[in-house]
This record gives sequence, C-alpha cells and structure tokens, in this order.
Amino acid sequence: MLISPRVLRTEVLAGLVVALALIPEAISFSILAGVDPRVGLFASFTMAVTIAVCGGRPAMISAATGAVALVVAPVVREHGVNYLFATVILGGLIQIVLALLGVAKLMRFIPRSVMVGFVNALAILIFVAQVPHLIGVPWLVYPLVAAALAIIWILPRFTRVVPAPLVAILALTVLTVSVHVAVPTVGDEGALPDSLPMFALPDVPFSFGTVQTIFPYALAVALVGLMETLMTAKLVDDITDTRSNKTREAWGQGVANIVTGFFGGMGGCAMIGQTMINVKTSGARTRISTFLAGVFLLILVVALGDVVALIPMAALVAVMIVVSVGTFDWHSITPATLRRMPPGELIVMVVTVAATLATRNLAIGVVLGVLTATVIFARRVAHLVEVTSVLDPAGGTRIYSVHGSLFFASSNDLVTRFDYAEDPDSVIIDLSQAHIWDASSVAALDAISAKYAARGKTVEITGLNPPSAKLRDRLAGTLS
Repeated sequence: MLISPRVLRTEVLAGLVVALALIPEAISFSILAGVDPRVGLFASFTMAVTIAVCGGRPAMISAATGAVALVVAPVVREHGVNYLFATVILGGLIQIVLALLGVAKLMRFIPRSVMVGFVNALAILIFVAQVPHLIGVPWLVYPLVAAALAIIWILPRFTRVVPAPLVAILALTVLTVSVHVAVPTVGDEGALPDSLPMFALPDVPFSFGTVQTIFPYALAVALVGLMETLMTAKLVDDITDTRSNKTREAWGQGVANIVTGFFGGMGGCAMIGQTMINVKTSGARTRISTFLAGVFLLILVVALGDVVALIPMAALVAVMIVVSVGTFDWHSITPATLRRMPPGELIVMVVTVAATLATRNLAIGVVLGVLTATVIFARRVAHLVEVTSVLDPAGGTRIYSVHGSLFFASSNDLVTRFDYAEDPDSVIIDLSQAHIWDASSVAALDAISAKYAARGKTVEITGLNPPSAKLRDRLAGTLS
C-alpha cells in the first residue's frame, strides 16, 4: 500500500520525537534495574524495531519500561546481568505460550471503571516521574519548561506540519547551547553507548537449576508486560477508533523480548507515555513511526550521542507533562460525573488508581481493580435472585418459583428461602426463570432436597433450561 507524502512526513517526525523522548526514559529505567544505560537503550531499540514488524497494534511503542525494570532488578542484584538476559528470553517464550493459549481474550473482562482508573493512574505516574527533574535544579529550568509548554500548546493553532514537541526540543536545545545556559541535559542522565548492540548467548549455565532460578522472574516479566501492553493497545484502539489484533500483539511482545535478550537488552513492553506522544500528540497511525522510533534512537545515541547529550531535560519534561495532562480522563472526575456514577464504579476506579500509585506498578493496579469489580458485581448479582411461592388450591403442594442467576454468591442464600417445617409433603421448585452457573448452585439444590427429605417430604425440580439441566445431571448427588 502506498503511503502519501503527508502521512509519511507525520510518521517520520513522530518517530523522531518518540526517539528523543525514549532516551532519558531508557537511561532512568536502566538505573532502576541496576544495569548500564546501554542495556536500557539497546532494549528500547530492539523492542521498537521488532514489535513494528511482529506486533498487532500499529503505532504503539514498545521499549524498556519501569514496570519490567522493577521486576528484573532483583535478578541483576542477586545473580548478575547475564541472568537478566536469560530471564528476558524466558519471559518472551512464556508470553508466546500465553498468547497461543488465548490470554488476549481476557481483556473482555476488564471493566470500564478499571480502564479509567488505569488511564488516570498512568497520567499521574507520568507527571510524578517528571518531578525529580524540577527539584533542586537551577532556576532557569522553570522558564525553559514554561517556554516549551507554550510552544507545544500554541504552535498547533498555527501549523501542524512539524510536531510541536519536536519544535520545542530543537528550540530549547539551540537556545541553551547558543547562550551557554547551564541546565541539566540528557548527557547528565548517564553515558550514551558508542557501539551497536551485538548478538550473544547469555553467559549462564544451561541447566534446570538456571531455569528454576529465573522462572519466577521470567513469569513476572511476561505477566506484567502483557498486562501493560494489552491495556495500552485497548487505549490506542479507543483513541484511533480502530481495532487491533491483541493475540498477535501478545506473541509479538514475546518475540521482541527474546530478540532483546539475545542483543543484551533488559526487556520491556508497551510504553504508554511514548505511545501517547506518537499517537495523540504527533498523530502517527502506522508501523513506520514505531520502526523509525527504534532506528532514530540507535542513530541518535550511537552516531549523534554528543549532540543528543546537549538536549536540555526541561524540553523533555515539558513534553511528558503535556502527555500526562492529555492522558488523564478529566471528565471522570467532574462533579456531574461523580454524582451520576454508581458508588461501586467509583470504588473500583479509586482502588485501581490507589494501588497503582502505591506500588508504581500498573499491572498490580489493574489486577486489584478487576478483583474489586468482581466482588462488587458478585454482591450486586447475589441479591437479584427472587423466590416466590404459592400453595395449590388443594393445599397439598407448594410451588416455589426462582428468578435470577444461581452461582456461588447467590446460591448460598437460596437454602434459607424455603419453609421446610411448614410446607406440605409435596414441593415443586420451578427454575424456568433461573439459570444454574456452577457447582455451588447444584450443591444448594441438593441441600434443599435433603432438608425436605429429612422431614419425609418430596421435592420436584422443574423448568431447567438445557445447560442448567446438563450441569445438574452431571453433579447432583456427588458434591457431599
């Protein structure tokens, strides 16, 4: 398919902006993981280039991330950097297996309130990550950040030919270099590599003992990476009004991590902040921007490292502040929205945000948010089961009608809804307006029948739909 010059220009410039934003992030995550900055920078290059080919979500950026850095830091600390590379490779293999098992389909169980909490927590984390660059710095940093923010917000009103973040970065770099302003720069974050990444096998024993050592960390890398990646893909789908292949994205992340491990990288997953720069701020929509972000990153740090080191951190901080403000769902916290929102939905959103901020781990926040939503849903549905009864005209049979879904939360209360002592000798339980979902419900019906049988009374259960009847026929009488 031919790409128009306008689209190609957008993709190229977007890739350049993302590459510039990736450099300090990759260095910071390297420090967090306890490795040389080259390890994070090489990971960002290999992840971006590989996922551009293998991934299922065009325009999404994958690179070294803080979530993965937190997971692998103990491996580096306790076993060394070569065990890190082996962990990343095994984590990639696990991601491929999980993708083939259909892990991407679990995204349908993520409620909207968790997604909103995820987005808001992400925006807060992006902003908080910029705070250290604004504390204990020369006072000139603040007007520089303000100037960059002004360029980013005002320039698009006049032209979108060149991304405003790129203009801000170039303008501040030229200004600080030409007038010799002493402010923190990218070079102050860490040494940039001066050579290309090389393919190499991790220098670890190829034994079952090695697998035992790294497997828990590799599993964590796989799960955290997939969680953050799939959530980011869903977010980009919503922003661009397009659908992406989540299964392909899942195994693509696995392939990218395997490649990264063999080229001396620390592993990673989708980067939400850089993805927002690429998709929302720069307007990119294809794999070209993702691929070029990786290529430009390598060129910048290896061939133009001396120039890149001069970029003031104030410019990149301003870019990320704009990203955080644009990412936050401000509508979700307006008074009108808060008044209309059910309390359970608000609780889920708050739990997701609070857990993410407390742990600095988006995956943990999402898991706790989903668990909270599940508990609230179960409690709500448990009270939707109704039991009514009538006595037949002859007085010899009582007919109970059950309405609702019977599962572990609702069926436990079902046993108490019958009058075992006062009912006549014949009881009919009509389930034509109910559905049996699990073994707990079958066990509850067995318990009801047993209570009546203990009093010499008979129970007939009628109206079961085919799935419910099949489940009861298989389990009735075998659960106690």
